[in-house]
Amino acid sequence: MPRYDYDLFVIGAGSGGVRAARVAAGYGAKVAIAEEYRVGGTCVIRGCVPKKLLVYASHFHEDFEDARNFGWSLDGARFDWSALIANKDKEIDRLNGIYKKLLAESGVALTEARAVLVDPHTIEIAGKRVTADTVLISTGAAPVLTNEPGAELGITSNEAFHLRELPRRVVIAGGGYIACEFAGIFNGMGAKVTQLYRGEQILRGFDDDVRNTLAVEMRKKGINIRVKTIITQTVKTAGGLSLTLSDGTALEVDCVMYAIGRRPNTAGMGLKEAGVDCGADDAVVVNEYSQTSVPNIYAVGDCTNRLNLTPVAIREGHAFADTVFGKKPTAVDHHSVPHAVFSQPPVSVVGLTEEAARLIHGAVEIYRSTFRPLKHTLSGRDEKTMMKLVVDRASQRVLGAHMVGLDAPEIIQTLAIAVKMGATKQQFDQTVAIHPTAAEEFVTLRTPVSEPTKKAAE
Repeated sequence: MPRYDYDLFVIGAGSGGVRAARVAAGYGAKVAIAEEYRVGGTCVIRGCVPKKLLVYASHFHEDFEDARNFGWSLDGARFDWSALIANKDKEIDRLNGIYKKLLAESGVALTEARAVLVDPHTIEIAGKRVTADTVLISTGAAPVLTNEPGAELGITSNEAFHLRELPRRVVIAGGGYIACEFAGIFNGMGAKVTQLYRGEQILRGFDDDVRNTLAVEMRKKGINIRVKTIITQTVKTAGGLSLTLSDGTALEVDCVMYAIGRRPNTAGMGLKEAGVDCGADDAVVVNEYSQTSVPNIYAVGDCTNRLNLTPVAIREGHAFADTVFGKKPTAVDHHSVPHAVFSQPPVSVVGLTEEAARLIHGAVEIYRSTFRPLKHTLSGRDEKTMMKLVVDRASQRVLGAHMVGLDAPEIIQTLAIAVKMGATKQQFDQTVAIHPTAAEEFVTLRTPVSEPTKKAAE
């Protein structure tokens, strides 16, 4: 008789949990998975996928304007928020169904209910208890609100996907990638957008040239970015919401969206009772193999607060299954992971920022180019692209690649292979360009910029 009901019980059916469950089942393990909301997790249900669909939708107003100088005459175009949301919901429902089907075809037992640890091997779910030899926590993270008076009147990205109508006046609180993305979404759909950030420049942690370039381009599009400014009080009025700001000014708006950070979904799960160590931010503490302080309990994805990206969670989930059930110990390399901000224009980067490269490697060479994309020479739009390479002076290895501009994520995804492999600047130079493209700039940069560089923004 088996000692436990399951070889593996996964709590959380997001990208990382689903991958881990399916791969473990492929190794012959008896696997169950629990999800209290919808299968697919943040990315599929209320994150990357629906966000990218809204980004696509918000681009059309500029596309229609640009089309005129390419000979197209477009009259009578109008936007219907409710139609967009309905179509988005249909696609999310389809993806939710696909994820369920994948689990079923892999032989993974799915229970759509909240699961809580009773002890290291026992899980309580849907009014009953089951046991498992190994437990995987993959519960993700959730957006947080601030504590100032009236903050509960605001929304987060979760609610933004389900607004009944498009607000005319929107304040986005935050300076990270989610804040910048939704500022572009609402602005592109015709709302008047103000973005507030407590720091000196948006996108903290990104290269300074990226941060400064994006801020300039977002302001060109009509987004009012106000730094060193936060909301201190929100009051509901007959006409919407009245905001008092830290600089003493006031704003009247229809919607406040908070994008000020996310917190691991670990509260009330029985982790402490099971002996699992969590950090000050409630993140599950794990080693390089995603193992917690309790040997049979593992954790992957945003609930560990290592590198909160969907592809990273998937990689961690796969590595966990390979390690535990495939008997192939696999640690995930969290260095030189490419990532993107689907702002307008988009941002994408891989590797070290200039500041980090100087701290780690000392002498570096910086190659940078700012130019008007070919498309906009005819559209007439005042939008610039910025590309940058950070190169170790001694070895000539390319340490980082950064881009703001059209198609940045598509370009950096491929360039990330070269950076990950340790390609040198000479190898970039030896690569023949594809012309005319923006991407060719990365292999035609020849002259480093002058030293010294400016002080980093905070």
